[in-house]
Amino acid sequence: MKKFKIFVSLALCCVLICSMLSVSAATVSSECDISDIEIPIDATVTDAAIGTTLDIKAKSAILMEVNTGKILYEMNADEKLPPASITKIMSLLLAMEAIDSGKMSVEDVITASEHACSMGGSQIWLEPGETMTVDDLLKAAVIASANDATVALGEAIAGSEEGFVAMMNERATQLGMTNTNFANATGLDAEGHMSTAHDVAIMSAELIKHDLIKNYSTVWMDSLRNGESELVNTNKLVRFYEGTTGLKTGTTSGAGYCLSATAERNGLELVAVIMSGDTSNDRFNGAKKLLDYGFANYEYASIAPQLDVTELGVKNGVAQKVRISASDNFGALLKKSETTAVTQQLNLKQNLTAPIKKDEVVGTVDFYLNDEMIGQVDITAMENVDKMSFLTAFLWILDGLLK
Repeated sequence: MKKFKIFVSLALCCVLICSMLSVSAATVSSECDISDIEIPIDATVTDAAIGTTLDIKAKSAILMEVNTGKILYEMNADEKLPPASITKIMSLLLAMEAIDSGKMSVEDVITASEHACSMGGSQIWLEPGETMTVDDLLKAAVIASANDATVALGEAIAGSEEGFVAMMNERATQLGMTNTNFANATGLDAEGHMSTAHDVAIMSAELIKHDLIKNYSTVWMDSLRNGESELVNTNKLVRFYEGTTGLKTGTTSGAGYCLSATAERNGLELVAVIMSGDTSNDRFNGAKKLLDYGFANYEYASIAPQLDVTELGVKNGVAQKVRISASDNFGALLKKSETTAVTQQLNLKQNLTAPIKKDEVVGTVDFYLNDEMIGQVDITAMENVDKMSFLTAFLWILDGLLK
C-alpha cells in the first residue's frame, strides 16, 4: 500500500499530486498550498468603530455571532460564489449529527471505496480497500481538507456520494441556506456548486455548536498511519489568532481563496467568512479584521435577574408560600457601550392558587435597552404546593389536637 506524508512544502505537495493523479488544473484543489503556513498573520489589531468600512480584499465577506445569528458586518454577503472546500462544513455537520444520533461512532472502521480514492486535490492518498477509523477520517477532512476522507465519510453515512449530497442540500434547506446548492461533498469546482458568505456563516455556526468538531478544528499538527502521514492544518489562524476554534479553508481555481473562521473570547463566539480572495494572505487577514472588529465592539453579556422577593403567597394550598427563582441568566449580544444601559422589570403573577407545580412559570423579568424590551427570563416555582383538600385539612387539625 502506498503511503505518503503530507508535506508543508508546496513544491513537494504539488509534485506528489501531479505524479499520482491525472486531473486537470481546473479540478485540483490547491489546499496543499501551505507554503506560507509558518508566516504569522498581520498582528496589528483592527481599530474600527461600528459602522466603519473594513478594507477586506475579497468579493464577499460576513461576520456573524454564533448564538444569535446576528450579522455584525457584511459585504456582498448574498453573492453566489463557488465555495471550494468550505463546502466540507456541511459534510462535517452531517458527520457530527450522525455521531450524535448514534448512526456512526468515531471508533467505527470505514473501508475506502474506489470512488472515494479517485477524488484528487487535497487528499491523504487512501487506497481502495484501505481501512481507517471515523476519528482518523475526521482528522484528515478537518485538518488537511482531504477530499478522499470526506467522501469516505459521506459514503458511510448515505451509501454513496450522490446520496450524501442530497442530504447536504436537504440540510441546507432546513437551515435556511436559500442561495446554496451542493453538487459534491468536497468543494471541487463543479457546475451549479454555489453558496454565499451568509449561507456559509449559517452552516458554520451550526457546526461549531458541536463541541466534538473542536477536537479536530483546533489542532495545528497531527498524524495518521502510526505517524507515517503528517497533517498540517490549512487554517493558520489556529496557530496565530487567539481564541480560534476553527473552522475551514477552501481554495480552487474557480473559487479563489476562501475561509470560514470561528473564534471565541469571553463567551462571545464569532464566525467570519471570506469568499473569493485573490491570495491566501487576503483570506486570513480579512478574517482577522472581521474577528478583531467583532471582539472590539461587541460582547455576549450574561446578566443575572434581580429579584427583590424570594417567595410568593399561595391561596388554598398546603403551604401558604412558594419559593421562587429565576430560570437562568439573561444572555444578550450587545455593543460594549450598551451593557450598563440594560434595565430590568420584575413581573410576578398575583393571587397564586394551589396546586402549584415545581418549575411552573409564575412571572418574568423583562430586560430593556433604551425603552425597548430585548428579552425576558422566566421566574419559576422551586417546589410543588398541593391544593388543600377537606381530608388534608381534617388530618392537620387532628394532628394538632393530638399534639
